[in-house]
Amino acid sequence: MYYAIISEDIENSLPLRQTARPAHLDRLNLLKNEGRLLVAGPHPAIDTPDPGEAGFTGSLVIADFDSLEDAQAWADADPYIEAGVYKHVVVKPFKAVLP
Repeated sequence: MYYAIISEDIENSLPLRQTARPAHLDRLNLLKNEGRLLVAGPHPAIDTPDPGEAGFTGSLVIADFDSLEDAQAWADADPYIEAGVYKHVVVKPFKAVLP
């Protein structure tokens, strides 16, 4: 089943994001290579795809896991957690309807 991992950044998280980003992307690429990643990306802090120094306010990952517990464990092990990027993370079941 799919699960949505909805993360909210701390204020001024960009320097921390930049440091932890390679490890964060490695984990996402593993999900992608396993065919389990539906979508993933950050929420720009301003209304543009490249917010520059404004940075990001959080992230969304929707991926297939065996259970809510597995999705939560994966989210808890995110390098952005260890780096202090996220102040809050919610994991919820997700039902893909469209397209």
